[in-house]
Amino acid sequence: MTVREILKMGDQRLLLTAPAVTAFDTPELHTLVADLLETMAAANGAGLAAPQIGVNLQVVIFGSGQVNPRYPHEPPFPQTILLNPVITPLGDEEQEGWEGCLSVPGMRAIVPRWQHIRYTGVDVLGQPIEREAEGFHARVVQHECDHLIGKLYPMRVRDFSRFGFTSVLFPGLDDNTDD
Repeated sequence: MTVREILKMGDQRLLLTAPAVTAFDTPELHTLVADLLETMAAANGAGLAAPQIGVNLQVVIFGSGQVNPRYPHEPPFPQTILLNPVITPLGDEEQEGWEGCLSVPGMRAIVPRWQHIRYTGVDVLGQPIEREAEGFHARVVQHECDHLIGKLYPMRVRDFSRFGFTSVLFPGLDDNTDD
């Protein structure tokens, strides 16, 4: 396992659309997932997508089962490794919430996301995953999957008066990195 460098906004690789994973249960895929997990943990991230470490494949990880120190008021949700994800909104209700990104360090913004979603995909073995998620869990899944279509959260911001540096918006929050 290796802590990998996280690409920052402005790197053109973050704007690419990632192709689907077609080979499962390979040593390369297991190494990629191990590196994603190690990198996310080192950065206290709530999620991480393969394109953020320069690997243009449809692989995202999120959750930890523990409260995230950078989002202490949000409930934990299960750690998930999701390949080739598809998100389906369950209803029309959106929810606004604060987001940050490991590729946009030191900043946060209010971003609208679907409140309730179903996500499907496969795990590293190619076995199907299908779950419903609400609230913060749904927000993180949508955020990470956006990386697979070349979108960073500032591209979804509707009101730039609610976008700024974390140190100004949330004095005292330890924000050496952002997810």
